[in-house]
Amino acid sequence: MKNVTDSFVSLGYWPSAGSFGFNTDIFSTNLINLSVVLGVLIFFGKGVLSDLLDNRKRRILNTIRNSEELRGGAIEQLEKARARLRKVEMEADRYRVNGYSEIEREKLNLINSTSKTLEQLENYKNETIQFEQQRAINQVRQRVFQQALQGALGTLNSCLNNELHLRTISANIGMLESMKGITD
Repeated sequence: MKNVTDSFVSLGYWPSAGSFGFNTDIFSTNLINLSVVLGVLIFFGKGVLSDLLDNRKRRILNTIRNSEELRGGAIEQLEKARARLRKVEMEADRYRVNGYSEIEREKLNLINSTSKTLEQLENYKNETIQFEQQRAINQVRQRVFQQALQGALGTLNSCLNNELHLRTISANIGMLESMKGITD
């Protein structure tokens, strides 16, 4: 308490008001200057500071509002993109299923076509074999007939004399004339 009374007592030692001078006590003058500067700043700067803070608040709110709008637009675009993705995936699945069924259908068609072709080739082979067999049989018959005819002619030529030969020719001519008469 003595310090408090000493401070009031020390006030009496101040120079009188009539004289003007500089106070070199840096701690006491800074406190007074600081309080004056703060008072002036608060009094005059309150409006400017509130305007700056209001402008800053409006810009922040506008930025938030714009961000929310952009976010909403982005969410909407994301949902559209997801819907398109689902649609494309479903279409891709449909194409995949259709593709697999188409592949199976083409595979069955190819198998059936190949089977028919093989069957036709087998038929052609069998027909060719039968044709060649028939041709071989005909060639053998022709040779046998030629050999038989040559053998018969040889036998006839050796057995026939001129008179028998002329009678046979006359009989054959007579048969041919009678056949000609029937057909006319």
